[in-house]
Amino acid sequence: QVQLVESGGGLVQPGGSLRLSCAASGSIFRLYAMAWYRQFPGEQREWVATVTSNSGSTNYADSAKGRFTISRDNAKNTLYLQMNSLRPEDTAVYYCNAVLPVRFAWGQGTQVTVSS
Repeated sequence: QVQLVESGGGLVQPGGSLRLSCAASGSIFRLYAMAWYRQFPGEQREWVATVTSNSGSTNYADSAKGRFTISRDNAKNTLYLQMNSLRPEDTAVYYCNAVLPVRFAWGQGTQVTVSS
């Protein structure tokens, strides 16, 4: 089973940037399309962005297009999310996981807070 550990969150002012990381245990990470999700208080997780196993293709939720960039380094078993032009409405806990139908155990997530 793959374990996922997210990091890189924090408090940032509107318009600022953060780079999230997701470290995965196990080399099978490279076999799967991976995604970032986020969860607002009291709501279900929502999908943010996806990258294919070989980084050949990416997709983004409308809320992330033009501001976020998903990438991965299979040699390091790590997934990234570069977030620019952050807005207060981006405040959430961010998680990584494989793309359905594959699902690994959820990590603890990393809190992103955008506030002045």
